[in-house]
Amino acid sequence: MLHYEFMQNAFLASGVVAILSGLVGWFLVLRGQSFAGHALSHIGFAGATGAVLIGLSPLMGMALSAVIAGLVLGWEAEGDLRANAATANHRDSVIGLVLAASLGLGLLFLQWQHAPVSSTTALLFGNVLGVDHATLRLLFLLAGLCLAGLCFLARPLLFASLDPDLAAAKGVRLRFVACGFMSVVALATAICSETTGILLVFSLLVGPAACMLRLGLAPWAGLTGSALLALALSWGGLVLSWYTDAPVSFWISLGAALSYIAVRFLAPATR
Repeated sequence: MLHYEFMQNAFLASGVVAILSGLVGWFLVLRGQSFAGHALSHIGFAGATGAVLIGLSPLMGMALSAVIAGLVLGWEAEGDLRANAATANHRDSVIGLVLAASLGLGLLFLQWQHAPVSSTTALLFGNVLGVDHATLRLLFLLAGLCLAGLCFLARPLLFASLDPDLAAAKGVRLRFVACGFMSVVALATAICSETTGILLVFSLLVGPAACMLRLGLAPWAGLTGSALLALALSWGGLVLSWYTDAPVSFWISLGAALSYIAVRFLAPATR
């Protein structure tokens, strides 16, 4: 299967997406912001369809709208980490409403441009087999920016995630770290959607990270394990799709779910 250029591009694209999602997702799950990350993908869907409506690249529209939303969510992240249950539930409700409204807006944009069903399916569920050289270069560029930002934020982000009060007392600028991290998450979400699609972006961004955190591994081991598991799910999904004709995103999402179930049995008492 590697004799075909489209499969070579698919393996390269899914590889860089998997490594990025595994690393970013570990911090996302650690901070308890998985739902906010899921909302970014739906907001990105509205941005992607709006970009197509005015003649721009859907990936760039998705990235731009998700980053703007990420900055807004990150501005409130300091309060989210220390909020009481009632406040947290209220914010989750608001995020859920924005998520649903964004999906509806995206469908409206699709109707206005009279887009075929195939383009809608590609946006919602991904089309890694259709990645060309130009898209591949853009993915590598955006992934490089995300990884550079994550490396810059890693130490204060870990400190702020584990103990925000102590981090603030030590001079860590929590709001700056939160906004920076959510911007990275937004870009990662836009990139991941190229593989799994907007509706299934949760699979790569949250699944491997949740498995590693469930095992209670140290940060370096958890980050490495999350990236490797995401890579195995992505490349395994491509191989299985080649031999079964089932969608790649189906195998990735199924693999992520089965991995977490297996980890639950292996480490039932580990948080």
